[in-house]
This record gives sequence, C-alpha cells and structure tokens, in this order.
Amino acid sequence: MSSPTRNSGSQRRPASTPTSNKVGSQPIRKSTPKPPPKQVASMQIVFGSILAISLLLAINFSGRIAAGQRIQAELTVLQATIASEEMKATALKQEFDFVSSDAFVEEWARSPEGMMIKPGEVLVIPVPGKQQIRPTATPFVPVADASTETDNQNWKLWWQMFFDSPPPGDDN
Repeated sequence: MSSPTRNSGSQRRPASTPTSNKVGSQPIRKSTPKPPPKQVASMQIVFGSILAISLLLAINFSGRIAAGQRIQAELTVLQATIASEEMKATALKQEFDFVSSDAFVEEWARSPEGMMIKPGEVLVIPVPGKQQIRPTATPFVPVADASTETDNQNWKLWWQMFFDSPPPGDDN
C-alpha cells in the first residue's frame, strides 16, 4: 500500500516525466502538488495571546480611571456638603446652648411675650394717654340722590362708633 497523500487513489497520477511535444521541442511539465499551508508557529500564538490580553487590560484600566475620576468628583462634592453641614451643626449647637441658659430664659421672661416679673417687682404696662383728637372736617361732596338723609345718618353712626363723639359740624 502506498502512503496517504493529498490526492485520492482514483486521481492518482504517475510521476511526471517529460514527454515530447510534437509541436515544439520543449518538454511539457506537469505541475507538482502544492505544499501544505504553513502551520502557525507557537511563537505567533503566544504573541497573539499577549496582544489580546494587553488590549483587555488597557480597556479595563481606562474604565477604572474613568470610574476613579467620577468617584473623585463625587468625593469633592460630598466633602463640601459635609463642611457646610458641620457649620450648620455648630451654629445650632451654639443656639441650643444659649436657649438652654438662664440668661435666655430671663431675657424672654422680660420681653413682651413673657411679661413676667421677679418677686418684689411691679409689672407696668403702658397705656396710651387720653388725648383729644381734633378731627378734620370731611370734604362736602354734593350728591343729587334722594337717599342723602339716610346716608348722612349712616356716616354719623359710624363716626360716633369710632370716635365716641358727635361728628364735627353736627349740632345735635
């Protein structure tokens, strides 16, 4: 038996031998079988693997760098917020300490809201003085209405309710 080759048994040809051509003097050569394609060397596989791994690492690192920048920006914002809230907490603590003190309680008690006195003191509430208010004359506007007398009576009633005195120019 013969060794297996590329060509199967039915297509097997005898070895090429130069034959004479009746037309020309050059012999016709039959083509030799093509050599098999070169196999990929193990060095090329290693190089390709290293290249692929390097590409994956570069993509991963760039993603981590972008995430780190976002985290850094958020950290800056949060630190500013923390500083602001700490200042508010300090101000509220100071206000709480003042409100909890005896000085604030005494200040509030003496204010108009508290109206409190210490033992032995007298609470004095100022009352407005009784001054005579000199009303000014209201301008006279003639009205050509039949109900003038009723309207005159209404304004006189209102005047008496507000000022406890008869309206000016009224002889009643």
